[in-house]
Amino acid sequence: MLVRLLRAHLRPYTKPVALIVLLQLVQTLATLYLPTLNADIIDNGVVKGNTGYILSTGGWMIAVTLAQIVCAIGAVYFGARTSMALGRDIRACVFDRVQSFSAREMGRFGAPSLITRTTNDVQQVQMLVLMTFTLMVSAPIMCVGGILMALNQDVPLSSLLLVIVPVLGILVSLIVRRMRPLFRGMQERIDNVNRILREQITGIRVIRAFVRDTHERERFEKANTELMDVAVRAGRLMSMMFPVVMLVVNASSVAVLWFGGERINSGHMQIGALTAFLSYLMQILMSVMMATFMFMMVPRAEVCAERIQDVLATDTSVVPPVTPIRSVARHGHLELRDVEFRYPGAEEPVLKDVSFTARPGETTAVIGSTGSGKSTLIGLVPRLFDATGGAVLVDDVDVRELDADTMAEVVGLVPQKPYLFTGTVASNLRYGKPDATDEELWHALEVAQARDFVEKMPEGLDAPIAQGGTNVSGGQRQRLAIARALVRKPEVYLFDDSFSALDYATDARLRAALSRETREATVIIVAQRVSTIRDADRIVVLDEGRIVGTGTHSELMADNETYREIVLSQLTEEEAA
Repeated sequence: MLVRLLRAHLRPYTKPVALIVLLQLVQTLATLYLPTLNADIIDNGVVKGNTGYILSTGGWMIAVTLAQIVCAIGAVYFGARTSMALGRDIRACVFDRVQSFSAREMGRFGAPSLITRTTNDVQQVQMLVLMTFTLMVSAPIMCVGGILMALNQDVPLSSLLLVIVPVLGILVSLIVRRMRPLFRGMQERIDNVNRILREQITGIRVIRAFVRDTHERERFEKANTELMDVAVRAGRLMSMMFPVVMLVVNASSVAVLWFGGERINSGHMQIGALTAFLSYLMQILMSVMMATFMFMMVPRAEVCAERIQDVLATDTSVVPPVTPIRSVARHGHLELRDVEFRYPGAEEPVLKDVSFTARPGETTAVIGSTGSGKSTLIGLVPRLFDATGGAVLVDDVDVRELDADTMAEVVGLVPQKPYLFTGTVASNLRYGKPDATDEELWHALEVAQARDFVEKMPEGLDAPIAQGGTNVSGGQRQRLAIARALVRKPEVYLFDDSFSALDYATDARLRAALSRETREATVIIVAQRVSTIRDADRIVVLDEGRIVGTGTHSELMADNETYREIVLSQLTEEEAA
């Protein structure tokens, strides 16, 4: 999975990668050539007392060293740029794919996991690529080149390499093999810590209201400890890596000095050759150590790549149309025709055989008990979900065939949980219409009964809004979300329980202003509060995903038991009449 991910995203950077390999090759060859020059100085210069040879060869060593430094700097520079660009591209791909997800896919992964995959997981892959360009590319060249150069110095002594290198490789592979499942567990526990932390930050008011600080602290401590335990176990294995490698390195050095001394004593080897052989042995083992360091990173990067690829390989259930329709009559005629919606693997559908028509100039209300499928029904219109059966039509065009931009122009949604973005009041209101004038914004605020509290803010339209709109009240947040939809002036307005945080007086004023503003548009209101929908032109009653009644308030009170029960749970007989 890691190779597949890198192959796909490194393709645009073939030239920089080729340059990095070339620079690493040159600097590694220069590194390998230096011990040979050093051996020549010892054997032909120091032993024989030839000062001229020492100076000339020393000058050549300086030139080779300078070339090595220049190539190493160039390789690190281009390696860093390429790896950072790779991380940027993968993050962009993950972000784009997540943006295409429907609510179904978002629910499958969860926000904390998607955040971890986009940040920490990508960072692990990015770091692996950086270390590959700076260390791993040169490691095999140095290892093979070091073996050849060692053979050139003394073939019998090189037989020690047949024992040293396999022993080191086996020991390292045994450690790495045990590290991979630990790294997978570590990433999963990071997801869990992110999830709990996100919940606690978002729900801090609820935690304090119920005095659950101790419970939440213990819950976070448990998740944090689980992450620590896995990280410690992985760290213990990692800490074993370098002592094992150094043990083999030092034992190898002793063996080379022992057998090399015997060969010098017998006259089969010169002192300079032994010095060079020791340097090559160190280079070979250093290359193995660099590879070892990479092997420590590879298991975690593999796990991260699998998690990233899992997101990239997930197709959205809301499939974009092959030939999207980019223009409609724009009358705002909405029809649901035998609509069914079923979650994957569910035994029963959430919605079944839902059919009704909402016309321009009319207000259609949807009411039902909790869990009856009201919000799901509203979500089918702007394609937050796609119906698994039947069709949703806007101006006689199936929404699955509409272009996304056209859909956004025709349909305006005020969600059940109004979300505001970090910025200002104006930037949030212009979210659906960037070129809206200040006059349009103030008009939308006035209709949404939000002008008064915005005018009281010192900065007015430029008043700051915190992430999620946490610096304004729930009712203010709802009114700003309604104003945001009004600025766009769509043909179809969808209000998903968008008045629940308003007091009755503000609710009444807002509905009166909305009726004037949207008198030529199609309005669908989902609400739990009977007073919000009792004056609607048509009320659709949902029960367990089915329509059990359609009509006006008085008609349904007369002949629909489900609607009557809902009304009488909130109002008296006199108030209902």
